[in-house]
Amino acid sequence: MKNKNRLKAGILVSLTAVLVFLIVSYLYKKNLNAHNTLSTEEKAAGWRLLFDGKTTNGWHMFSKPSMKHAWKAENGALTTASSDTSGTHGDIVTDEVFENYELVFDWKIAREGNSGVFINVQDDTSYMATWATGPEYQLLDNPNMQPGYLDGGKKGAGALYGLAPLTNPVEPKPAGEWNTSRMMQVNGKISFWLNGIMTAEEQIGSERWKGLVANSKAAIFPDFSKSTKGHIGLQDWAKGVSFRNIKIRIIQ
Repeated sequence: MKNKNRLKAGILVSLTAVLVFLIVSYLYKKNLNAHNTLSTEEKAAGWRLLFDGKTTNGWHMFSKPSMKHAWKAENGALTTASSDTSGTHGDIVTDEVFENYELVFDWKIAREGNSGVFINVQDDTSYMATWATGPEYQLLDNPNMQPGYLDGGKKGAGALYGLAPLTNPVEPKPAGEWNTSRMMQVNGKISFWLNGIMTAEEQIGSERWKGLVANSKAAIFPDFSKSTKGHIGLQDWAKGVSFRNIKIRIIQ
């Protein structure tokens, strides 16, 4: 009798374990599928995805569209890691060009990670890198940077990299956790937000803008921010970074 009870108890434990596994798997897949999708309201408002959650379609290596790059679609995220040797490391850019738009995306970065999102990139072999033409929205693991790196806020997460300090103080979530960013460009006026807080607002081509560029490292690039139309770029710089829910809405 004791052996039968033990057998029944063992079967019950096994069935419970299987049930828990199935429930967890279902919830994980359901949560995963909830990302990289658009609601009916978003579609009606003109939003569309720049990342389908499954492939790197729509993106290519900056100035080398046929080169195999080290970016992958994994677990619903567009990601790259410094340890990945399956492809060439480097920035990727959208196949399309954009001018007036609103862009939102989630991102998380590795410990000591450093990356960015570029706008108005001119995808041309005559330019050495994305940053030779495109202003950057900085992505960073702020707490684990070396002393002085943040440069008074000019290089912190959410900043208009190297040009101006944050308009409002904000810290990104810890390395490995998802942040939400928003960018908008309308007739050369750019605005950045990090986790709902505005971090930058500047007018490309204004006298103030010209001064900011002249007093930055970007001054050595003659075509930096000369255009308010171009590709959107994702930076592969240090330690690894992931993106999801990359959505854009064209502003007419």
